[in-house]
Amino acid sequence: MKEFENTFQNSVKTHIFLLDKIMNYIVKRKGKQVRPMFVFLCAKLCGEINPSTYRGAALVELLHTATLVHDDVVDDANFRRGFFSINALWKNKISVLVGDYLLSRGLLLSLDNNDFQMLKIVSQAVKSMSEGEILQMEKARNLDITENVYFEIIKGKTASLIASCCGVGASSADANEETMKKIMAFGENIGIAFQIKDDLFDYGDQEIGKPLGIDIKEKKMTLPLIYALNMSESSLKRKIINIVRNENENPKKVNEVINFVKEKGGLKYAELAMIKHKNAAFEILSTFPENATKKALETLVSFVIDRKK
Repeated sequence: MKEFENTFQNSVKTHIFLLDKIMNYIVKRKGKQVRPMFVFLCAKLCGEINPSTYRGAALVELLHTATLVHDDVVDDANFRRGFFSINALWKNKISVLVGDYLLSRGLLLSLDNNDFQMLKIVSQAVKSMSEGEILQMEKARNLDITENVYFEIIKGKTASLIASCCGVGASSADANEETMKKIMAFGENIGIAFQIKDDLFDYGDQEIGKPLGIDIKEKKMTLPLIYALNMSESSLKRKIINIVRNENENPKKVNEVINFVKEKGGLKYAELAMIKHKNAAFEILSTFPENATKKALETLVSFVIDRKK
């Protein structure tokens, strides 16, 4: 990971003073870097880590960071991981251009080194992420999301990126097509479980880094709420949907929705769905030989899904 840090920092260097300043700010405030870890561990699981693995990890991190910068503009968010967001410090115009710059650096990093398969994997993920986010926005207008549509959304907006990390790692180690399919299915299941866990935090009773009820305030129909609504009679269902649509800024009403979801068993249902996908990921991983890398991946999956925030 230390060596990867150098690869990533070199990939964002620029002679433009302001841009270089912003890049340094981004590098110093990066998160846990779980995604690059998936790249390296999946590469090692399928073969050997090599220079293309480092480029693949940098590509994933560049494109992921670009989407976060753009997301903060879309969401008008002033904070990211406890620090000021790029748009909070340098405004929206510069933030959009910074996101574009990161995307272009990722593209060039791959093209300059003929890493075409890895570029294809990550580009497909960015396409899926955009489609998932827009589908979620579309459904937020009418609040007519079904459980099937919910899974379609999270496969696109979250699971596709984790799957691409695993795919990029395997690709860098020259894995065959069958192994690539397995490792990307492994990543997709992790991504789905990860997003369900994130959705469960919205109903938590502790400080978990995400404001309580934020999904309700943003009219996001997540699995706990969808299940609770499906378990309700028409009049109660209409009442709850009306609160989400028209009274989502009222803390008392938001708490009413949270209590409704808990009473209807929405949290338990979502938790079981999360465990199902976690187990599916472990089942795929069980088909690989026993070694230290496989054990490390199992630990990383447990960390990602069993986290407290």
